[in-house]
Amino acid sequence: MKVILLQDVEGLGKAGDLKDVANGYARNYLLPRQLAAGATPSLVANRKQRIATEQRKLEKQSEQNRQRAERLGQISLTFKARVGREGRLYGSITSQDIAAGLRDAEGIVIDRRMIDLAEPIRTVGTFTVPVKLGQKLAPKITVKVVDESATTSEAESATASEAENAAVE
Repeated sequence: MKVILLQDVEGLGKAGDLKDVANGYARNYLLPRQLAAGATPSLVANRKQRIATEQRKLEKQSEQNRQRAERLGQISLTFKARVGREGRLYGSITSQDIAAGLRDAEGIVIDRRMIDLAEPIRTVGTFTVPVKLGQKLAPKITVKVVDESATTSEAESATASEAENAAVE
């Protein structure tokens, strides 16, 4: 007997799957517990519509992720932090700080768990940090950590020279 599963059934399939099961299993277990419904032509057509709708939704989501990845790939964040000896920070820059920086500076809301930072940034410098958006989609944002005690003119000149270097490449 062909049935369409209404709920996930362990060992059989997920909700929405079209399955061929024994008549007794369907009549005595699946149908009375409303885990499945008989595969009538109207239900099969409805299932095909749901699959097509879900496919369009996934395509739309992947297109949005691609656009977001392009935008994230161009972003450069600068964090000012207190620096001790040998360029080590007092504290660190974490994925949560980067997510907050993206939200404040660019208006992009990203969950901190999507930022693939193996360990917090604890030194001054420029780092590339990947952001997981989907399957095989991980744009890299540039994170610059500078000494907050450095004069603003030094920071501006460093930013200008980095912009010139990026333009040359």
